[in-house]
Amino acid sequence: MPDKEKKEMSFLEHLEELRWHIIRSALAIGLFTTIAFFFRKFIFDDIILLPRNPDFITNRLLCELSRTLKMESLCINNQTIKLINITMGGQFNTHMRVSFIAGFIVAFPYIIYEIWKFISPALKDHERRFSRGVILVTSLLFLTGVLFGYYVIIPFSIDFLSGYTVSNQIENQINITSYISTVSSLVLASGAIFELPIVVYFLSKIGLLTPKFMKKYRRHAIVVAVIVAAIITPPDVFSQMLVAIPLYLLYEISIIISGRVLKQKEKIEII
Repeated sequence: MPDKEKKEMSFLEHLEELRWHIIRSALAIGLFTTIAFFFRKFIFDDIILLPRNPDFITNRLLCELSRTLKMESLCINNQTIKLINITMGGQFNTHMRVSFIAGFIVAFPYIIYEIWKFISPALKDHERRFSRGVILVTSLLFLTGVLFGYYVIIPFSIDFLSGYTVSNQIENQINITSYISTVSSLVLASGAIFELPIVVYFLSKIGLLTPKFMKKYRRHAIVVAVIVAAIITPPDVFSQMLVAIPLYLLYEISIIISGRVLKQKEKIEII
């Protein structure tokens, strides 16, 4: 009965329901943003600023590996990068921005829950059954992407971008705003990229993607993964493969997911 009532809702009633889902999501982000604001020291000293230090776990492990393999290019961020602030409200604005990003990341599972609550009544029974666990999987993929960006992509990017020069006459003085912008954009972009299997799942369900199509463009996916890795890592094969392989594996996983969706659709048609 509740499902029928939701299907019979008018357009304005749907908009009203969507508005409340958005409001609850915004409140969740606001709550976690406020909490993050009061944990300034932990978030900045122990999380945000840590990848630029030599004792960060990724930097330390790669430097140890470089000594073992005698490959100096693997040792990244072996000196702490100094950051500066050049505007009056720069540090406060940075604090607010980081708090919001932290609030969004922590609230992400709840945001997905609200989105799912809004769209699930429009799904058929078998579609809801096949979509069980979507909230958990979507959240885990996003958080995995965030962690991958934080522990892998960011250290390589900091080492490359902070040390890159067009002339010896120009000294790099990294502004805190620029640093935070780079770190946050890479982390969020990595989280979004790791949602590829979920995107493929829904595109396959509506018939816009098939495993045959994705297999056809597999070589293109490999090239894209290598290009992305080459842009954000030092110019050595090991570092590039460290980033490119997980990105390509996501594509292969997406092909498997698309294939399973196609089989489910064929079973339903037979029934």
